[in-house]
Amino acid sequence: MNEVRLAEVGRYRRDLLDELDAYAPVDSREGEMRDRLRAFVAANGDCFERTNLAGHVTGSAWIVDHAWSAVVLLHHRKLDRWLQPGGHADGDGDVRRVALREATEETGLASLVPASRAIFDLDVHEIPARGDEPAHHHYDVRYAFVASRASEPIVSDESHAVRWVDLIDIERFAIDDSVRRLVGKSIERRSPRP
Repeated sequence: MNEVRLAEVGRYRRDLLDELDAYAPVDSREGEMRDRLRAFVAANGDCFERTNLAGHVTGSAWIVDHAWSAVVLLHHRKLDRWLQPGGHADGDGDVRRVALREATEETGLASLVPASRAIFDLDVHEIPARGDEPAHHHYDVRYAFVASRASEPIVSDESHAVRWVDLIDIERFAIDDSVRRLVGKSIERRSPRP
């Protein structure tokens, strides 16, 4: 890597570490994941690269409607599960930009607006070995984006299906615990505060 590229990656790593320091986990499990993610980023100059075979930072988008009552889920082709859009940084240290790029590519939704500049959720999960690729971890940083429910998502070649799902119907989609946590945060976000 040239010196300019190294400086840019270093700046993005520092920015992400600052965001992680400011992030308030909802429970001890998410707190442990934040600490693991923070340690990984601090220890690995190549944390945004897929060539780090132990794992890498990924960016995901939790796409909600304006009322925070529905989300966009896709049925992931390789993992055969319903998930939020997201993917590899591939060297891009701006994880928010990665999440937006992946959301646009995987859903066709072009008018996504950040719900906030802050991280919405974190998750560290193992990806099973596949072909020549060994099992490794994804250190997933998730940002919330808002889209109009009138905008219809379009299936990409990375998924079998993509659709708006009402939060009240989401359990029909065999979601995992990390998506349940995102749902809980969405419900909390839309609930009136006393």
